[in-house]
Order: sequence, then structure tokens, then C-alpha cells
Amino acid sequence: MTKDTDITNQEILQVSKVQDFIALGKFRLASLVVFSAALGYLIALEEISLFNWVNFSLLIIGGFLVTGASNAYNQVWERNLDIKMDRTKNRPVAAQRLSVTEALIFATVIGLVGEICLIQLNFLSGVLGFLAMFLYVMIYTPMKTISPVAVFIGAFPGSIPPMLGYIAVTGEFGLVPGILFLTQFFWQFPHFWAIAWKINDDYAKAGFKLLPSAQGRTKASAFQIFIYSAAMIPIGILPCIQILPDVDPICNIYAMPLLGGLGFLFAIPGYKLYKTMEMKYAKQLMFASFIYLPVAQLAYYFFKL
Repeated sequence: MTKDTDITNQEILQVSKVQDFIALGKFRLASLVVFSAALGYLIALEEISLFNWVNFSLLIIGGFLVTGASNAYNQVWERNLDIKMDRTKNRPVAAQRLSVTEALIFATVIGLVGEICLIQLNFLSGVLGFLAMFLYVMIYTPMKTISPVAVFIGAFPGSIPPMLGYIAVTGEFGLVPGILFLTQFFWQFPHFWAIAWKINDDYAKAGFKLLPSAQGRTKASAFQIFIYSAAMIPIGILPCIQILPDVDPICNIYAMPLLGGLGFLFAIPGYKLYKTMEMKYAKQLMFASFIYLPVAQLAYYFFKL
């Protein structure tokens, strides 16, 4: 009985350790990031027959691991702050279920493997992967306790995935990957600020200043959230305004109302939050942001924008 119990306990500990490493890399969140990269890859293909499973797999695995490494480094850096917040105090490093050494080794190994995968695609893909990780870990992370400018800085690495997916195919920058970057860049502000509005009290315990106004939930913060959410209306329909030479005008008949309407629905809770300052509209904006980006990117693909 004792031997069986020891084996069972050892197995439980091993499973728990694996779960902690998964939590360290925040791999569920990483999968959402990789979704944008995958759509960027598909948008770049001139025809589906050019789809390459090897390259697509390198993009997915590389993007997934680099994102996981960024999340792991972030948790090592913020371990003493995470313990102060209800939503993060049980993270594996903050709760000391994983040591700093274990977390750093894990982050470094998966980061290197991810970079190797991306560099196999082309040089620019490797550079973009490294740049995203560097900006997120070395600049955005420490800036969070200093200034609300952190959100602006964090929007850069957060906008790289769809552009990375496109460049994984073409190997060069251009107008289309720029638009993909721009869309995700501006989307991040209302998305992140809606979350920050909801959990600002928890953020304050760690000294994070992540709403537009350093004073937190103010009318000034709500106004900026509304402006950025409303900005998604013109930004979303940007590819429809005949700046891309290969866009079929017939597609615009369907795409422009869809994307414009999607942006309008996104802006409504932003406006209501500004008018009322009520928490429920921050939650509505947050859920609207979860819908907006994948639907808009899927529209870009299906309408060949």
C-alpha cells in the first residue's frame, strides 16, 4: 500500500509540475496569439495550392514557443508583484511552486527553439519573433509600474503576430502586413483598457498604471477608451478603400458594411462606458474585443482584402 501510494503521489507531482509549466507559458493565451499569425499566413497566400505544411508548422510552433517564453520571462520578472494581486498570486513562480532557475531555463529553451523555427522561414521572421519577445519582456514589463505609456509600448509586440504570419510567406514588408499590424495595434488599446478598467483595483496593489490616466478610472480614461474603440470603424475598413490593387470591388460591397458594422458594435460599449462610467460596459467592451479581431481578420482572408 505504501509503495503504491508513493507512486501515485509521485505521478500527481509530475502532472502538477507539467501544469505549472503550462501556466508559466500561458499557452492558452499563446494559442490566441498564434491564431492571428496563422491568418496572416493564409492572407499572404496568392492561392491555397501554395500552402506549405512544413512552413506553416514552423510558424505555429515558433510563434507559440516564443510567446510562451515571453510570458514565462514576464512571470519571473514580476514574481514579487504577482504575489500582491488576487488574480496572479497563484502563478507558479509567485507561489514558489517553480523556482526562478526552473522558470528561466524553461523560458530560454522554448524561446531558442521558437526562434530556430522562425528563422527557418526567413531572416525577417526570426527578427520579428525576437523583437516581439524583447519589447514585451525588457521594455513593456518594467514600464507597467512607471507609466500608462506601457500600454502603447506593449501594443507593438502585441501587433507583430499577423504581420509575422504574412512575412513568413513573402519574406518582405509591404502595405498588406502593415495594415494587419495597424489593425491589431489600435485594437489592443480598447481591448486592454477594458480589462484594466475591470481589474484596476487589483493592478493598483502592485503599482501597475495601465489605464490611460494615471489616476485610474476617470472620465479622461473613459474618453480615450471610447476614442480608440471608435477608431476601429475607419481602421477596420481601411483595406476596402481601394488602396490595395488586387481587391475585387465586388468584395467591398460585402466587406465594408461587415467591417464597418463590426467596428460600430465595438464602439457602442466604449461610448456607454464614457457616458456612464459603469463597470458593466467595460465588461461588454472586453467581450466585444474578443469578437472583433478574429472576425475582422477572417473577413480580410475570406474577402481577399
